[in-house]
Amino acid sequence: MKQLKLSKSLGLLMLTGASLISFPLLAQSEMAQMNSAKMQPQGGSAPKDARDPHAYSAGTTLTEGPYALEGNERLTLADEHPFYALLGDRLEYNEQANAGVFDLQAWYGTTFDRLVIKTEGDFSEGSIEENQTDILWGHAVSAYWDTQAGVRLDYNKEGENRQWLAFGLQGLAPYWFELDMTAYVGERGNTAFTLEAEYELLLTQKLIIQPRAEITLYGKNDKQNELGSGLSSSAIGFRVRYEFTRQFAPYIGVEWSNKFGNTADYATSSGQSSNNTAFVTGIKFWF
Repeated sequence: MKQLKLSKSLGLLMLTGASLISFPLLAQSEMAQMNSAKMQPQGGSAPKDARDPHAYSAGTTLTEGPYALEGNERLTLADEHPFYALLGDRLEYNEQANAGVFDLQAWYGTTFDRLVIKTEGDFSEGSIEENQTDILWGHAVSAYWDTQAGVRLDYNKEGENRQWLAFGLQGLAPYWFELDMTAYVGERGNTAFTLEAEYELLLTQKLIIQPRAEITLYGKNDKQNELGSGLSSSAIGFRVRYEFTRQFAPYIGVEWSNKFGNTADYATSSGQSSNNTAFVTGIKFWF
């Protein structure tokens, strides 16, 4: 009787052990079958490159396939649409000199490629004294930077007009500095380089201080336009604006401008000062 009970206990223990061993193996086999089924694309066997997301679409794209929409119903991302904008960074007036400055930028295109037009200059008594217009094609090379290439057209009321080829880089540097740097190649071997930097310091969500700096360099003397080689001029200042809306913000500010080297000599010989302090009022806008 004791031997019979012992044999039954041993048999039950062996059945339990076999179940414990076979259950994980069975589960592992089923999981492998499920994974294999998931790896199969709609149209057939598993792709050679299992990391390629398009290999599982069975030929379906945004424009082709049984689920693709046509015409205006087609789903499109924001970077597929063209947009436009007009930005007035500076439109200001200096009462002491009875003169003003405009600095505008417009663009049209997509997130990656767009036409960019920049124009800035000085006006006095209702007429433009100097103007620089850049017509550029911009291409995004990263999330924060655009390369730009095109032409620059200069108008000078008292001097000679100039034409340049332009190559630049515009974007947002670390710590949120806005940079715009452009190199130019002009007629008769003339070259130039400009660098603009801006930063926005928010005192509140509407009251903002904007420091700004700009330098200009030339490779050769330009006597007709009274521009000297090397570091030609600089402008450093800040503006305090109040944004009634993001699209409309009046401001007041002060700017110190200096001329260097032969540019300063040209200014002195014509009875002008090589440095100037200007108190300005203006508006910043965009739409």
